[in-house]
Amino acid sequence: MVTVAVRRVNLNDPSKESLVDYIDREKTFLLPNTAGCYTADAAIRTARLAREVGMSNWVKLEVIGDSETLYPDTEGLLEATRTLVREGFVVLPYTSDDLIVARKLIDSGASAVMPLAAPIGSGLGVQNPAALRILREKIDAVPLIVDAGVGTASDAALAMELGADGVLMNTAIALADDPVKMAEAMKLAVDAGRLAYEAGRMPRRLYASASSPLDGMVS
Repeated sequence: MVTVAVRRVNLNDPSKESLVDYIDREKTFLLPNTAGCYTADAAIRTARLAREVGMSNWVKLEVIGDSETLYPDTEGLLEATRTLVREGFVVLPYTSDDLIVARKLIDSGASAVMPLAAPIGSGLGVQNPAALRILREKIDAVPLIVDAGVGTASDAALAMELGADGVLMNTAIALADDPVKMAEAMKLAVDAGRLAYEAGRMPRRLYASASSPLDGMVS
């Protein structure tokens, strides 16, 4: 799956070069997103436009509330989610790591919850592991996809170990010295993190515990 900002795609002149020209639609699912929208109305219009030109009726929904942090406007996000769901869209909202907001999004018909790990493009990694753990424990109706803030493979592995169903990433790969190697590292990290989550982590202990117990040994 590849997500594309609708506002950065030339939809008016099909003869002009466009990012979507480089995406094999037979192999890759195209997910339009509403990046750069600061109001619910703008996001709704952008999603409608993407569907109208045949991109998809799926949308990664972003309603930005602050231009410096790019944190989501959760009120606008809920408004846009309700409207787009009523119009038949499959809505995947970029949101905060707030459990209450996540529940309201699900009640509004969202098909996934996509909390940030850290501000978009920051590369800071998972800043609030406890919040992601709580989201995982309390949400099972829709997928939980970590969106934004991943910087390197260990960040992706941690997100998956906390129970995420997937990780959406861009900047960590695009700005790496070797994007191809970083992409491969991210794939391996996501696989490893998921396996670790499914395996179940050993409990943390304050003191040592012998890895070779003496129980049953003959003295």
